[in-house]
Amino acid sequence: MSSPTPTTAPGTLAPTPSQTVGPFYGYALPFAGGGDMVPVGHPGAVVLHGHVLDGAGAPVPDAVVELWQPAPDGSRQGAPGSLRRDPVTGAVIGRHGLTFTGFGRVPTDADGHYAVRTVPPGGVPYVAITVFARGLTHHLHTRAYLHDAAGLAEDRLLSDLPEQRRATLLTTPEDTGVHRFDIRLQYDGAHEETVFLDFG
Repeated sequence: MSSPTPTTAPGTLAPTPSQTVGPFYGYALPFAGGGDMVPVGHPGAVVLHGHVLDGAGAPVPDAVVELWQPAPDGSRQGAPGSLRRDPVTGAVIGRHGLTFTGFGRVPTDADGHYAVRTVPPGGVPYVAITVFARGLTHHLHTRAYLHDAAGLAEDRLLSDLPEQRRATLLTTPEDTGVHRFDIRLQYDGAHEETVFLDFG
């Protein structure tokens, strides 16, 4: 039995529903070196890593995490180079390891873990993050505020949040230059859901 066709005014098109994402999308989106926003040994490099967790606190093994940030000097124009293709085969060959593009994309592993190597952003105390995962009809936007960044006290978003919610956006120090940032897709009965942002 087919579903009824929605009625619309003459000359207009009915909106179509959002479709559940993946897990098939994770096959094509990740690219070689997606987590190497700067090369190994780059001066001032930091590691940002964590887990993507569902409403039961279980790891999400097939999520994709995108990261966007300005360069250390605060510039936001970015640069081409993250998604380079082989000119002969057309296959994505990833980064050449020289240019900072301000963009990273990594899949989570079987334990729901992701990791990127980058540099602290200039001009803002955070890295912008987008999460794609099975069961999400729309991707989610959030921010990872580096716990030791300048400007945290002046950030308007952080200032407007209650302390418990604010904590979901701050990284946890694990070692020198290592920032832990877990992304919780829902409240799991013990841990707050990560603050997600609305862009519309």
